[in-house]
Amino acid sequence: MFVVNSEQMRRTEENIVKNFGVTLSDLMEEVGKALAEEVLNIVGDRGNVLIVSGKGNNGGDGFVAARILSQKGFKVTVFSLADEGEIKREAKDAFLELKRFVTPKILTTDNLKEFKAALLEVDVVVDAIFGIGFKGKIEGFVEKIVREINSANLKVVSADIPSGVEADSGQVHGVCIKAIKTVTFIAPKIGLFMYPGAEYVGELKVANLGLSPEVLKDGLAQTFLSDDIKNIIPVPLGDVHKKARGKVLVIAGSRGMTGAAALTARSALRAGAGLVVLGVPKSLNGILEQKLTEVMTLPLVETETGSLDLGAYDEIIEASKSFDVVALGPGLSQNERTISLVQKLIADIDCPLVLDADGLNAVVGKTHLLAKRLRSTVITPHPGELARLFEITAEEIQKDRLGFAKRAVSEWKVGVVLKGAYSIVGVNDDFSINTTGNWGMATAGTGDVLTGFISSFIAQGLDSFEAAVLGTYFHGLAGDFAADDVTRYCLIAGDLIDYLPKAIKNTLERGSR
Repeated sequence: MFVVNSEQMRRTEENIVKNFGVTLSDLMEEVGKALAEEVLNIVGDRGNVLIVSGKGNNGGDGFVAARILSQKGFKVTVFSLADEGEIKREAKDAFLELKRFVTPKILTTDNLKEFKAALLEVDVVVDAIFGIGFKGKIEGFVEKIVREINSANLKVVSADIPSGVEADSGQVHGVCIKAIKTVTFIAPKIGLFMYPGAEYVGELKVANLGLSPEVLKDGLAQTFLSDDIKNIIPVPLGDVHKKARGKVLVIAGSRGMTGAAALTARSALRAGAGLVVLGVPKSLNGILEQKLTEVMTLPLVETETGSLDLGAYDEIIEASKSFDVVALGPGLSQNERTISLVQKLIADIDCPLVLDADGLNAVVGKTHLLAKRLRSTVITPHPGELARLFEITAEEIQKDRLGFAKRAVSEWKVGVVLKGAYSIVGVNDDFSINTTGNWGMATAGTGDVLTGFISSFIAQGLDSFEAAVLGTYFHGLAGDFAADDVTRYCLIAGDLIDYLPKAIKNTLERGSR
């Protein structure tokens, strides 16, 4: 399913009108029907509905929904934040048609008490104030109205996007409608999956209005949701042998951080790779052999502090020639000689590379090393790590997660998994917003598990984008299944490995969750 920004949505609507024989009024009618249907799903056979509309197309959607609900016998109260002369084009036509069934009330300071009284009598409020063109901060009288709606503790349904959320970034600069359900039309908007805006969405319902995905083609959208990944799961032939199932070399760990190395290696094996070898500082080899039964280990030259030494370079390079992918970084430490080793490995490893944690720390100020690589590279930063690479703040990253992910892909010629709520995956011109996962996964080690999953799927033959999408999706889905059983509070990184089989089985047998 494609995800769009406001400009792409505008172009999509133009495409629909031009090539599919649909007028904007027809489109508004279908949108209003879809909105009314979702309201009916909440109120049932009877109930009182209050609709608050603005002057644009979003307000027009509300007017259409109000008319349809009234025709079905519901008590509908409509407050417009614009008088008839201010309402725009097709929305005005919908306003005039509504007047045959319901008399809209123009909401001003003079009838604010009437509005407050109406809030006490209704079951559902429909927010049709601002649509995807909104940017900035809700202020003045409208701010007061939004506060009244939020404080009424009612079920609120937002049309297309909660009023106050910026559709392209998810930014919220002041008050914002807090919805229990958002009905978005034709395609979901990027801001619905970006925090803080995502916090206001509630349950998301996508109403495609019966339109074919063709309307989103012709370069109108390049980002999609990771909601249909069943067909890219690598299923080997019956006569496959272990090396043909994919070989992963993990270079990870240091004194005090053997857990990161173990989690990465074990997760790569659990995700389906046939062979995983873990390269670690030699003094830690015995520890890792006890931690990991099925993973082989490669003891390597170490520093005085128990991290990998630059002297391990030749052995790692030689070993990497026999593997399909190298996972580099988890728990390596920031010892100067280890950093130098990582930088040389990034430059010289001649197979696909998945880079995380201290592997990313090693290229702060040296991202040109990424751009020079001749084989595919996937980096898996959290916002803080990506901020360090761009030499800005994590807050800046969070304000434009998709934008910075695209910039990283373009400037460094890498695949990116920007971790966090609704992780973003990007390789070349393809971008995906991940829909699985929960806040219980904000715990030490989950990133190491993700590195293992992605590396495993690359080793099994998927391209970087497919592997990153699949690994991130199953990472979150395993977390969701784990949270169902152990709760989000008690979830730990190892649970994601243990619940991966259930996530894959569920997807293969019943499709995406």
